[in-house]
Amino acid sequence: MTDSADSLPEGPPARHDRYADGHIRTLLTATRTIALVGASANPARPSFIVFKYLSERGYAVTPVNPGLAGQTLLGRPVIARLADLPGPVDMVEIFRSSAAAGGIVDEALALPHLPTIIWMQLGVRDEAAAARAEARGVTVIMNRCPKIEYGRLSGEIGWAGVNSRIISARRPVLAKGGVQKLTIAER
Repeated sequence: MTDSADSLPEGPPARHDRYADGHIRTLLTATRTIALVGASANPARPSFIVFKYLSERGYAVTPVNPGLAGQTLLGRPVIARLADLPGPVDMVEIFRSSAAAGGIVDEALALPHLPTIIWMQLGVRDEAAAARAEARGVTVIMNRCPKIEYGRLSGEIGWAGVNSRIISARRPVLAKGGVQKLTIAER
């Protein structure tokens, strides 16, 4: 018979595998401005869906995509690169591949005002880039989606029949058209 500790992998756990709900809630609550790198004009693409969702939750989201630069998405002007941002942002959200993440992190670290958070979407990880950002005091979240985390922490996902691990007696607030919108803000 083997002890359960014998089945654990060797070495320390990866630093970015788990995040406390309170930590994610604090980051999403403190964030006001987001640069979404890899924004798409295609409403069926996850980056468009996340862009729309976060915009509807009160975040000022700037879409970043060199192929769409000069156009508008949901009324917001699209810029080609992070260096074209008109002002500081709280979060740089990376909707690109892991291979592209390091370069985008370096672009974010070259901004005159560092973002508070660099957030890499589901499936996007770059430990070396995360270490560079954290060395400069920037918080890094990897392999997570802010839309999913916001929905889970607000309880919206639970209304869709998904177990969010959050139990609440709060009544949903219906927005225009009878659509439910909950918030992550503490009451």
